[in-house]
Amino acid sequence: MSSADKLKLDLQKVRDEFKMSESDCGSARVQVAQLTTKIKHLSTLLHKKDKHSRKGLQEMVQRRKKLLRYLRRTDWDSYTLVLSKLGLRDNPDLKA
Repeated sequence: MSSADKLKLDLQKVRDEFKMSESDCGSARVQVAQLTTKIKHLSTLLHKKDKHSRKGLQEMVQRRKKLLRYLRRTDWDSYTLVLSKLGLRDNPDLKA
């Protein structure tokens, strides 16, 4: 099984775990979970001198940070669920 196939399977598992309804594939919870999976996958494959992939990784981290800020502001229960299941840390000094 290739790395891309493994990533697709992981993304499908995460999507099924975090979706709120049967047709949910784009809520903030699902997006944060998918971005976390992609970040973990890409960080294992990243080489030291690969500047373009590192830039893409940093953009994914910033997008996840914005989505987490949105979740924290709008739906505290989903925010705490996502943090606990994904093993992310709470950052209290987020700009409101």
